Order: sequence, then C-alpha cells, then structure tokens
Amino acid sequence: MNIEVKNLAGLDQAAQEVLEFAQNENFFIFEGEMGAGKTTFIKALAKALGVTEVVSSPTFSIVNEYEGNGRIIYHFDFYRIKNLQEAYDIGYEEYFYSDHICLIEWPEKVAELLPEHYIKIEISASSETERLLSISRI
Repeated sequence: MNIEVKNLAGLDQAAQEVLEFAQNENFFIFEGEMGAGKTTFIKALAKALGVTEVVSSPTFSIVNEYEGNGRIIYHFDFYRIKNLQEAYDIGYEEYFYSDHICLIEWPEKVAELLPEHYIKIEISASSETERLLSISRI
C-alpha cells in the first residue's frame, strides 16, 4: 500500500490509514534516509494511538516509552548503536516480544533481531514537503 502525504497536515490521516492496514500487528519498522521524516511520522502515529505526551526521538536513550489509550508504546532509535550487543544490553527481547506496540527507527542496525512478522514503512521524500509512504506486511 502506498500513501502520498502532501504536507504535515496530511500526516494524521496517513497515520490512521497505516493503523487500519496494520490491524492487530504491534511491531512497526521505519526505513528512510536521514531527514526523510521517520520521527515526524512516528509522532503522528503515536498521536493516532492516543499518546498525549510529547514524542521525541530516543536517539541517545535508544528507547522511549509512552502510553496511549491504555497501551504501552515503545519507540526505538537504533541509529547510534555500534553493535548488536547494545540491543542485548537494553534487553530488546523484553520489548520486542512484550505484545506492546514497538516503533523501530533504523531497523537495519538490528535486522537479525527483528521478529518474524511486522509492518514495514518506507518513507521517501518526493519534494521538500511531500512524502511517499510504502507500507507492507512482512
């Protein structure tokens, strides 16, 4: 499924469409170049999931935890990890296999640790303000 987002105002609708597509899937990976809008889209997705607190990239902490509509949401940013041992050190299994919602930026850094099934969201810039979201079920 592809979703064209013309501007920031279109992110909320795109987030709703992704959640409808995902159905009961709790694990989402986000791929795209630096600056493509992964964190920005995750903010819209968190809002759609009922998160009311400020959502920010966990670039230095690796994982942030939020609550939305009674569900726990983990937001990971693996950009800065140097090796898989760092993912083991934070206890990735407890997060990934918790049945809570996991949103993963830079999943290629932990590719061999990803679960069997997930929703993959590829974000590419069409222009300064437009993004193309390619969503697939893996």
